[in-house]
This record gives sequence, structure tokens and C-alpha cells, in this order.
Amino acid sequence: MALTGHPSTKEDILQHLLKRGHATAQALAESLEISPQAIRRHLKDLESEGAIVHRSVQAGMGRPQHVYHLSEVGRSRFPHHYDEFAVSLLDTLAETVGRDGVGQVLQKQWERKAIAYREQLGSGSLRERVANLVELRRAEGYMAELVELESSPEEPENRFVIAEYNCAISSVAESFPSVCGHELHMFATALPDCQVERTHWTIDGDNRCGYLIQAHRD
Repeated sequence: MALTGHPSTKEDILQHLLKRGHATAQALAESLEISPQAIRRHLKDLESEGAIVHRSVQAGMGRPQHVYHLSEVGRSRFPHHYDEFAVSLLDTLAETVGRDGVGQVLQKQWERKAIAYREQLGSGSLRERVANLVELRRAEGYMAELVELESSPEEPENRFVIAEYNCAISSVAESFPSVCGHELHMFATALPDCQVERTHWTIDGDNRCGYLIQAHRD
């Protein structure tokens, strides 16, 4: 939702981070003239909403400080027309090269993204790589959650579900639903030793997109 009307304290924090790039809780408290305790409560809420993220920075001999900055979700709360531009651009491209041509361009884009994901996921356990993937998706505005399914005699292997409650490309997906197929392939490419299946799809009316991930069986 875009920021309108009189800003709240949370909106003040988001605007400060948008202008400054990053800040500590203490710096925010001093700038906004609010107690550090109140600022930390707001920061905790904003982080749970996925609007901000933090990194730990060592300052001298003391405890590491949390430095906060906006996530893609946080940036999306300010007015913008990126989705409209992206859909308009793809429509123009479709008129020029046809929808099949657009599909080829999108497929190439997702292939590049899959390679980038694979490099960032590392070479750890399946659980570690899937958790890293969820963090990458959160940073991109997908409001992703990770669920580890319980094993059973019938399903002894580790199985995970990634649920995404916000689609960062929803406008594009509505006009060009083929991107969702490319996205599914992207996950499979980023996790080459896994089988990836779609369990839920917002385009079908679900409240989320869901992906079941499990290791390939011999």
C-alpha cells in the first residue's frame, strides 16, 4: 500500500531508510526523537512484515550493531508504476515479436536468474539451500515462508514447502502467466538435485503460491 496522508512512526522509519539508505536503531531514535525502546518495537514489527531487513556490523570492541535497510517489500510501499511499465513493455514486445517471442525472452531471463540463485545458495545441505532460497525470495518481495514436512515411512526424505504470500510480479503474471512456468523451472534449475512441484497458485484463486521441494529419488 502506498504511503498517503499523515505519516505514522513506521512510515517515518521507512521514509528515513529510503532517504538515508540504512540506519541503526539508535540513529533512528535520535533522528525521529523517539525512545530507543519504542523504535525497536516498530523495527521488530516492520521486520516481521518483511518491510525491512538488518545486518550485524561490528563497531569497536562492543556488541555488534544491527543496521537496518529497506527490503523490496518496503520499497513497494512507496508510490511507483514499475508493474505498469513492465506489462506495457511486454505488450509492446508481443506486438513486435509475438507472444512466442516474448515467452523465449522470459525463459532466457529466468534461466539467468536460476544460475544466479544456484551460485548464491551455496553447497550446503538441502535444508540450508532451501532456507537460503527463501531468504533470497523475501528480499525480492515475495513474503516467502519455509515449512519442513514431517518424515514418514512412506516419505522418509526431507521435504519442504516454500509458500509465497506476495507475488512481486503479480501484474506481469496476470498478463503473461507463462512466467509462472518459467519460475517453477527456475527453482528446479537452482536446486538440480531436487524435484519441485507446484502445490498452490494464486492465479487459480489460492491465497499463495506453494512449491513442494524434495530430493530426487534414485
